[in-house]
Amino acid sequence: MRVSLRLRVAAAWTPEAALVGLVDRLARSTLEALDALVAEHAPGGAAPRRDEATAPAGGLEQRRAAMASAQGARVRALVEALGRERAVEAGREALYPVGVRLGEEARRALGVGDGLGDLERAARILYRALGIDFTLERREGGAMLMRVHRCALACRYSEEACEVLSAADEGVVAGLSPGHRMRFERRMTGGPAECLARIEGAGA
Repeated sequence: MRVSLRLRVAAAWTPEAALVGLVDRLARSTLEALDALVAEHAPGGAAPRRDEATAPAGGLEQRRAAMASAQGARVRALVEALGRERAVEAGREALYPVGVRLGEEARRALGVGDGLGDLERAARILYRALGIDFTLERREGGAMLMRVHRCALACRYSEEACEVLSAADEGVVAGLSPGHRMRFERRMTGGPAECLARIEGAGA
């Protein structure tokens, strides 16, 4: 299948300004969803302040740090209000569709096709913005295993925050390539040296 020129160029080189823009969009979208949950479930609690992540300054690393800090504050507020299990469930339910919308936007902007090759190229662009390096391995039955070797956010997220925010990642994959689904099976924040996620779909 022919790879879109936009996707080919972006996969080869993406300017930092474009990566910063991706982080800013992800921050705004996820924080909006998390703020709605905090307002619903912890209206009398200490609401996380409107911080720099919604009006960011600095470069890519500073944007990532501000986003992770803001997301973590909101997840903590939810855990305090609902308990861990309910907070994680509610957070994942809210953030998965956010990821789908972001993935659909990127699919249109980059001209992502339906094949696994296009999905991998697009995912590498988005994960580059987040400081995440991964490899893909083919498994039996046409599935793929994604191994995350480095994640700039892992040292900034609690286990709960990572579990909640990874739902957005899973949604992004579904938005980028509607025939594929991803599900994390383990995460660095829980102690392992790498994250593992299974990707399945008709084109895998």
